[in-house]
Amino acid sequence: MSLIPDAPAPPDTDTDTDVDVALVRRLVAAQFPRWAGAEVRAVESAGTDNAMFRLGDRLVVRLPKAAWAVEQVENEARWLPALAGRLPLPVPVPVALGEPGEGYGRRWGVYEWLDGDDAVRAPVADPAHAAVALGRFVAALRAADATGAPRSFRGGSVAEWAEGGMEPAVRELAADGTLDATAALAAWESVLALPQWDGPPVWIHGDLLPGNVLTRDGRLSAVIDFGGLGTGDPACDLLAAWSLLTPATRPLFRESAGADDATWARGRGWALGWGVVTEAYYRHRNPVLAAVAHRTWTEALPEYA
Repeated sequence: MSLIPDAPAPPDTDTDTDVDVALVRRLVAAQFPRWAGAEVRAVESAGTDNAMFRLGDRLVVRLPKAAWAVEQVENEARWLPALAGRLPLPVPVPVALGEPGEGYGRRWGVYEWLDGDDAVRAPVADPAHAAVALGRFVAALRAADATGAPRSFRGGSVAEWAEGGMEPAVRELAADGTLDATAALAAWESVLALPQWDGPPVWIHGDLLPGNVLTRDGRLSAVIDFGGLGTGDPACDLLAAWSLLTPATRPLFRESAGADDATWARGRGWALGWGVVTEAYYRHRNPVLAAVAHRTWTEALPEYA
C-alpha cells in the first residue's frame, strides 16, 4: 500500500473509484477464467493508491483507486519481474495485467501473494535484523542496472516533493501544540540548504514505510508496493530509518545501505518533511497513515538539535 501522497495536500490523493469483491469477481471471470472459481476477499489497508483483494490462496489483485495510480501497476508489471531475482528480500511478482472492463475503466494487476502482515499491524520485533535486511535491500536495489528505467515520481528532493507545503503544515500542527514550529522550521531551513543529489540514475523503491514491509513472527520478511519504483535520489529510501527503525539500529541500517553523510542528511530531511506534511494532510482523513507520519518526524526532529 502506498503511503506517500504525490504532493503535500493535493485533492487528487482522494480516490475517485469504489471497488468491491463483486467487481473483482467479474473482472477475473471475464479476463482470466482459469481463476474464476477462486475465492475473492478484500485485504484491509490504509493505503491511498490501490484496493487489494486476495484471489485464492496464492494470488492478490490490485486495482488503482484513482487515475493517477494506474501507471504504478503498469510500471510494476514492466520492471519487477526482472528486479525480483536481484533483491535479497521477497517482493510481489506480477503474474498478469488486466484491462479495463465490467464498468471499471483502468488497468489492474494480479500478483503472487506473500504471507505476512504489514509492519503497522505487526510491528518489527527484531529491529536489528530488520535494519540490516532492509539496508541490504536498499543497496541491492540501488545497484541494479537502471538502463531505460523511468524516473520515480518521488525521486527528486524532499523540497521539490513538498512544493511549498511544509510551512502551512507546520502552522497547522503547531496550532494545537503537536509540534514546536520554531524548531521544525529551523530544521527545515537546514534541509533546504543541503547539496542535492547529482549522481547517475539509480533505482529507488520510493515508499519504504511500515505499511509496505511485511513481517512474520516479528521479523522483516518482504517488501511490497512498488508503486513509486523508478530512478532518483537514493535518500528517499532512507525514510525507513525514522519511520520503522529505532535510534540504536539506525547505524546498522545506514551501514548496510551504504549511505554516505550527504545521503543520510537528505534522508533525514525526507523523514522530517514527509512526516510533517503527511500528518497535517491525513490527520483527519487517514489516522493510520497520520500516525506513521507523526512517528517519522518525531524521530527525526530531535536529531537536528
